[in-house]
Amino acid sequence: MTTSDPLGTHLARRRLRTTLRDGGPLVGTFLKLPGPDPVALAARAGLDFVVLDLEHSALDERAVTDQLRLAAALGLPALVRIPAVDPGQVNRLLEAGAAGLQLSTVRTRAQTQALHAAARYAPYGRRSISLAHPAAGYGADGLDAYLAAEAADPPLLVAQIETATTEDPLPELLDTVDVAFVGTTDLSVSLGLSTTDDPAPLLARTAEVAEATRVGGTALGGWLPQHTPEALARFGLADARYLVLGSDLQLLGAGLRGLTARR
Repeated sequence: MTTSDPLGTHLARRRLRTTLRDGGPLVGTFLKLPGPDPVALAARAGLDFVVLDLEHSALDERAVTDQLRLAAALGLPALVRIPAVDPGQVNRLLEAGAAGLQLSTVRTRAQTQALHAAARYAPYGRRSISLAHPAAGYGADGLDAYLAAEAADPPLLVAQIETATTEDPLPELLDTVDVAFVGTTDLSVSLGLSTTDDPAPLLARTAEVAEATRVGGTALGGWLPQHTPEALARFGLADARYLVLGSDLQLLGAGLRGLTARR
């Protein structure tokens, strides 16, 4: 690891993008539990990445910042899911070493443009610059080297598409992000589907997202409860290159229930 990439963040981003470009898939999970253990277990399991969840968990920004630092030390790329674009928060998460950001419930191009602007330095965006943070090595290599590294390997940006419709056409909405992520649970609810309903409407909507990614060159992604051919087919994600499987809480629950399954 060179001093110009003290946390390995730029190398992690490059590896993620290379895998996405080459067809993937990347496989990760949501982390919702605080502390170092979930991060260490995910790294030990060999996951390609994790998504620290600031939307559906009790995690706060301080807890996520600590987890980002540990993930970087373990060589585990960590993105952060955010419910909305707060430029100050986006900056702090990236300065702590986030490999990227995953924005929930995207309906408009304005949302993805705001995410892009908050995550990129000028002339590509409006992110505020400082070198007094770990991702810049606290300025050890100077401004020019840090900005060049950020321009070469910018944050990975993921837009969650999880509604039956969007206000802007999908290809336009996705033109500033790396991954179009189908939020399959929210999308099912948006479509009025129960777990026992015919998945045809869900498959149709996922196919629309997939087609938009082919038009614009964005990678398809999505959430699955488990990585099986049956799950990939049920949710229409056989061609997805960025898969988030369950969460630490879901996996823990399944394991605990398994302890009493034969009692």
